[in-house]
Amino acid sequence: MLKGKQSWVFHNRPAILSTGVTGGPFEANGNLADDFDILHDDLWMGEDTYEKAHRVLMEEAIQTALQKQSLQQEQVEFLIAGDLINQITPTSLAARKTQIPYFGIFGACSTSMEGLALASFFVNYGGAKHVVTGAASHNAAVEKQFRYPTEYGGQKPPTAQWTVTGAGVAVIGKNTNDGNQPVTTSATIGRVIDMGLTDPFNMGGAMAPAAADTITAHFNDLQIDPSYYDLIITGDLGRIGQETTLDLLNNNGIQIDSAKFQDCGLLIYKDTQPVQSGASGAGCSATVLYGHLLNQMKQGTFNRILVVATGALLSPLTYQQKESIPCIAHAVSIEMNR
Repeated sequence: MLKGKQSWVFHNRPAILSTGVTGGPFEANGNLADDFDILHDDLWMGEDTYEKAHRVLMEEAIQTALQKQSLQQEQVEFLIAGDLINQITPTSLAARKTQIPYFGIFGACSTSMEGLALASFFVNYGGAKHVVTGAASHNAAVEKQFRYPTEYGGQKPPTAQWTVTGAGVAVIGKNTNDGNQPVTTSATIGRVIDMGLTDPFNMGGAMAPAAADTITAHFNDLQIDPSYYDLIITGDLGRIGQETTLDLLNNNGIQIDSAKFQDCGLLIYKDTQPVQSGASGAGCSATVLYGHLLNQMKQGTFNRILVVATGALLSPLTYQQKESIPCIAHAVSIEMNR
């Protein structure tokens, strides 16, 4: 059901039935290594290009999620997923292998929640029994496309962020009334916000206004306030973007306790890892949500969370043509089915 201007309420509370989370060697040394299903010890993952390794991350995450739920590919109606590489080819090549009817989506680093919102909508209204949704990124592949190849050794400013090598997917299906099952209850679809920033090494600053806009819309549409949630977590704003978003929300009259307002890009790695302002990438919020956060919910740490994935909708071409950076954020509320 549409509520307000930008939000859906899922009265049938679609369930997150199972998940699959894969990562690379840098993630294996991070804070959340225990929440991954598969961790690779090198960036090549047995392939001869980083883009092919990127595909492997998605393929393995999909298969892991299906195996946990004892589902065959033929039992899944749709795959909704994407990544950051040209024309989302790693995800499309993974879809070629799975042979699940496929919606390829691109929301940059907001792709994870864009997919979860759409998958939940499909299941909530009977458009599918099972939908697989997720997102992935690969550090070396993404850095090569958007900045410089890692072999180049280019120096980055403190505002830059580290692209996660990982994929996170989930199987969304009918609510089975399992008391220890996470369900999606609402989603707020973001608007494209562009404040004129042009620095590709400050994505957090560019995306902060979009995050604040979507969070404000969510509370206005659903007529609730931050106290409703145990945790409000953004996708990959990093230190600068997180602080900026809090300031913008305060200016909008929304007061959120900083302890309740976290960021996936600040959780995934250790302070000793050289990630500048934090982590980013389409796989950032996907791996942290479908691994760490859902595990925390099942353990009783959180009962209600709002996940706000942010994305910078630029490309190498638009950057070269001196365009500013349009940004977006999508939010999905997840609750334990208690």
